[in-house]
Amino acid sequence: MQWTSIIAIYLLIWIACAFMMLPFGIRTHDEVGEDKIPGQADSAPANFKPLRLALLSMLVSVVVTTLFVQNFDRGWVTLDDVNFFHPPPDVN
Repeated sequence: MQWTSIIAIYLLIWIACAFMMLPFGIRTHDEVGEDKIPGQADSAPANFKPLRLALLSMLVSVVVTTLFVQNFDRGWVTLDDVNFFHPPPDVN
């Protein structure tokens, strides 16, 4: 696999991980007990930490991308292994 393909796959996985991790650990001002600014939405986060989110997403993305590239090179799981529409016949 070319290194440019690996970078593209990594970036796609990083973005997906970042969006999946967004809601975890977020608390509103009511949950934390802080005062809200007038006009602020009730659902606005009080403890959003984008750097922490980016670092956690980076770590998860490195692991997932490594597994993806290794599977691509070594063929651990192929399309035949996940073929749910035409299962193999029963062997007795």
